[in-house]
Amino acid sequence: MVAAFNVQNYLATGISLEDGKRDLPPKPESAIAAVVEVIKEIQPDILGIMEMGDPSMLADLQARLKKAGMDLPHSEWVKGADPARHLALLSKYPIIARQSRDEVPFDLNGVRTRVGRGILDVTVELAPHYNLRLVGVHLKSRRQVPDFDEASMRAKEASHVRKHLDAILTAAPKVNLMLFGDLNDTKNEFPVRELIGSAKSPNYMRDLVLEDRSGFRWTHFWPAADIYSRIDFLLVSRGLGPEIDMKKSGVSSASMWFNASDHRAIFATVKVPKK
Repeated sequence: MVAAFNVQNYLATGISLEDGKRDLPPKPESAIAAVVEVIKEIQPDILGIMEMGDPSMLADLQARLKKAGMDLPHSEWVKGADPARHLALLSKYPIIARQSRDEVPFDLNGVRTRVGRGILDVTVELAPHYNLRLVGVHLKSRRQVPDFDEASMRAKEASHVRKHLDAILTAAPKVNLMLFGDLNDTKNEFPVRELIGSAKSPNYMRDLVLEDRSGFRWTHFWPAADIYSRIDFLLVSRGLGPEIDMKKSGVSSASMWFNASDHRAIFATVKVPKK
């Protein structure tokens, strides 16, 4: 099973936000304990993470999960341009290839900038005859910043992630490819549509429309506006699509989710075919 979870500022110490005007406090111990409980309820074999702190904090979560009975010894951490929040991955299975990108530069309104959290890209060996390639992203937040339009930033980031996916799928059309991420937009907006692509294209990425036990699809709650939305996604390639067990996939229904994060975890089960 693959899970993806924005753990909301899993930080050890106060760190300046991307706008340079505020500091993020360390994540409270009670919230960290709730993160572990959410993950424990899902029991993933692979965990994609958004808003992870530095490598020491990834090791902290890894140790806590092991103490809770989930040994995920293999890891990936992406530096990215954001000094505070990072992409990461923990896996029960060995990582046999690493093609993550810390630096993904592009121009926005004539200014040189970068994909804020980079692109996580690893290949995991689920069985001697079966590999799963995972791409993780966390697009620009919907928080307004003075230097540029946040929606334009997300659109540019999504276009560059799409180029990354296209390169993978063009080189290996039958690859078992899954994208996980906090896209900070809903399915009707350009960034999500760009990453999914055209249904007529061989590089189409299918959106796994996941639900919790009550049939609800939302993954994020914005308390300032009382808005629930689906902005966390798992997308799969044509090669991987038939091997997803939708009956064992969904959105976490953990009761302590709000103590852990402003996001709910999502998960999908991959049925590894017999050789």
